[in-house]
Amino acid sequence: MTANLGSQDAFPVPEDKRMKLRYAGVCRICGTDLPARADAVYERATKTVRCVECPSAVEIPGLVTQVETEPTTVEPSSELDAGMAGSSARREYERRKAKDEERLRQKWGKLGGIAVALSDEKQSTKAWATGAVGEERLGARLDSLVSDSIGVLHDRRIPGSKANIDHIAVTTAGIWVIDAKRYKGRPELKIEGGILRPKVEKVLVGRRDCTKLVDGVLKQVDLVREVVGDVPVVGLLCFVESDWPLIGGAFATRGVQVLWPKRLAKLLAEAEGTVEVGAVRDALASHFKPA
Repeated sequence: MTANLGSQDAFPVPEDKRMKLRYAGVCRICGTDLPARADAVYERATKTVRCVECPSAVEIPGLVTQVETEPTTVEPSSELDAGMAGSSARREYERRKAKDEERLRQKWGKLGGIAVALSDEKQSTKAWATGAVGEERLGARLDSLVSDSIGVLHDRRIPGSKANIDHIAVTTAGIWVIDAKRYKGRPELKIEGGILRPKVEKVLVGRRDCTKLVDGVLKQVDLVREVVGDVPVVGLLCFVESDWPLIGGAFATRGVQVLWPKRLAKLLAEAEGTVEVGAVRDALASHFKPA
């Protein structure tokens, strides 16, 4: 997965730079979550970020203080577009926000600017921003895992549909289709029926019934299987910032694993098998284009 860059004399190592993150990230070295606007070091060579306290694997002189203006992502190769986590959700939020503001300006005329400033965002609009942040944070953590044995794709468009797949991770053990959700409350599996009536499994987050999310992941898994054939494919539902217990908490329903970012990262890092990561990742990237 690493591009052949030739000698260091022909391609000098670019400088790291200290910055304030425009987007949330994950330290490449220690795995600590770095919130937006936090001080961090952007490594140009790896296109990842690390804590200010964490030393680089290779110390590079000439650290430059600068505010980063673009989100940092990991691109496995110069030819592959790994996608930008949360980009389609972010665009939809901006579109809805602009539409809401335009509606207010038309309604209030000369007072439109004041009306926009004093009005709260519609919940249906704000939900897209919330979702985008969840995808961006999980995407940053996944990017920190990228290696010869782990490939990652973000925000992939489903052909013939307006829907998308949040994240796809390819490891030597197989493919992981990941749906990221930023919901408040504690995720749990509730089982109803079983003796006199059919057993039904429900996924709840707090009081919110999220069972339909499992149906969505299973559909995405089937679409990926159509592309990769016999390569193992597993669906995952990852709740970012939910109220997970200190011990246990993760569960599975209908073959879909439900967990949190740190556990997901550990699962991917420990996966072992014989899948050719680069070839499978490239095939998926070709079929599921960036959204």
